[in-house]
Amino acid sequence: MSKNQEIAERVLSMVGGEENVNSVVHCATRLRFKLKDEEKAATDKLNEDPDVIQVVRSGGQYQVVIGSHVSDVYKELMAHSGLGDNSETKDEGPKGNIFNQLIDIISSIFTPFLGAMAGAGVLKGFLTLAVTLNWLTVESGVYVVLFSIADGIFTFLPILLAFTAAKKFKTNEFLAVCLAMALVHPSISALAGNTLSFAGIPVIIGASAYTSSVIPIILAVFVQSYVERFFKKVIPSFLQIICVPLAVFLVMAPVTFIAIGPIGTILGDLLGKGYNGIYGFSPIIAGAVMGGLWQVFVMFGMHWGFVPIMMLNLSEAGGGVDTMAPMLLPAVLAQGGAALAVFFITKNVKLKGLALSSAMTSVFGITEPTVYGVTLPLKKPFIAACIGGAIGGAYIGFSHVQNYVFGLISLLSLPGFIPQETKDTSGMIAAIIGTAIAFVVAFILTFILRFDDKVEATGIETTKEKEEASKGDKIVLSSPLTGTIVPLDKVEDQVFSSGALGKGIAVEPTLGELYAPADGEITTLFPTGHAVGITTVDGAEVLMHIGMDTVEMDGDGFEILAKQGDQVKQGDLLIKFDIDKIKAAGHPVVTPIVVTNSADFLDVLDMDQAEVLHGEDFLAVVR
Repeated sequence: MSKNQEIAERVLSMVGGEENVNSVVHCATRLRFKLKDEEKAATDKLNEDPDVIQVVRSGGQYQVVIGSHVSDVYKELMAHSGLGDNSETKDEGPKGNIFNQLIDIISSIFTPFLGAMAGAGVLKGFLTLAVTLNWLTVESGVYVVLFSIADGIFTFLPILLAFTAAKKFKTNEFLAVCLAMALVHPSISALAGNTLSFAGIPVIIGASAYTSSVIPIILAVFVQSYVERFFKKVIPSFLQIICVPLAVFLVMAPVTFIAIGPIGTILGDLLGKGYNGIYGFSPIIAGAVMGGLWQVFVMFGMHWGFVPIMMLNLSEAGGGVDTMAPMLLPAVLAQGGAALAVFFITKNVKLKGLALSSAMTSVFGITEPTVYGVTLPLKKPFIAACIGGAIGGAYIGFSHVQNYVFGLISLLSLPGFIPQETKDTSGMIAAIIGTAIAFVVAFILTFILRFDDKVEATGIETTKEKEEASKGDKIVLSSPLTGTIVPLDKVEDQVFSSGALGKGIAVEPTLGELYAPADGEITTLFPTGHAVGITTVDGAEVLMHIGMDTVEMDGDGFEILAKQGDQVKQGDLLIKFDIDKIKAAGHPVVTPIVVTNSADFLDVLDMDQAEVLHGEDFLAVVR
């Protein structure tokens, strides 16, 4: 079993299992669950999980922050659960207030293709930089080919929005895509700024038609969801395969062009004018507010509300220019500056490593590891970063820096601040200066404000603290199994054999019974019964994984005799399992027993045994 699969299974178990999940999607760093009952989720245990950075409840979502490899964990979650590829359409249960609903809708629609859009935006920016530096000409084949993919996603954006909006609103994705294709069809785009007649009813086509538009198609798909459901009710089932799409087309095409499209365009214009009015009143104040509070917005998922505004600004109707994104760059890099200061200040070896790695990820626009793992738990570095972001954002606002392409907010965004027509680099230079100011201010303020470098602030003990706490003390674990000892590095699963999950040993069981190795609490118990985690009263976190890839048996051959949260005594019988059935299914029955928080101890030592009976001492955890 891969580590990502292990993470996915643990997270799913701790959010209450499949039966507690209405939907799940992911973004750059988070699994975004909509749970039936958030109280059933083991939030404290998730926050303590070594592979979970933080849990955030916001916008009606239960967000589990994993890190930049979240997409791999999501794939394993989909592959080894019954949630399926369409889990994001299971949208039942409480909705929350209107604001939360809007945030949820926006994030669900934009999240699936945000990575593709960010990559295209960076490519478009670098193409502009290449032309500015005379590395390429706009007539060259290299430029034309690369620009077609860099710009194509934005030109035909309504098509992507139609697909994801249809999944969110539970309507046919392909009918929605056909509707979007009509909006961006060349015959419609050629009529930009004109009015045509549909059976005597005027159809107004905006100055930029509907290419790169956002709101019209989302509204259209929302209406389509009701129209389609109506026709499915009134049309006999044997005629639905042809007649439902035909009826939807005949209704939605004129309704979209006559009413929804113009209304969506007006709403988009109002949003754009509202933001630009605030920016026009004082770019400095706008920059200070956005730069100072952006990471707070991200923490609560509120940043999704600004995505449509940035995209509307970049559309032809919005002038193709956005002033918001440049003001956000200092907020991102300021977190990296604060984290780098933590790296130099702290004496905590683990925190030092986390601070350095997260400072580097912030350069690429990924701040969740920085915020949740370093600056926010320490509080004062987070405040320092917000102040640095505000000052840098104010400078960028003062300099009137403009953005010309959409992308993830990071240093890779800088080429996007160069206008393709004039090739003027002054905006990019001003953005670099503003970002540098934010980084340096956050770095220096963190040194000035300092922070409490203790276990309470970081959740991590220094080596010195651990040694002084109980020098020479040890925790003795009894064997949970009867069988033959197998060195951990001989286990076929690389995650266990490499020690990635912690130090320990494995047992080839001869008796299909798993017992508690010490007094403690069952903190992890997979519904399939193939793995159990216990936190002992002495603080050792012991994971026992019966066989390899046995999760695939879906509980067949396993009898669970305890439940998660139980307080158990050493020697309590926890699981019965059928060794023959496991082998017949083609799975090795060798069972790793590892201390997953091994790094919190000096060492984990075996007793140099060849065979063991359950209840015998077989591991010593040295503190």
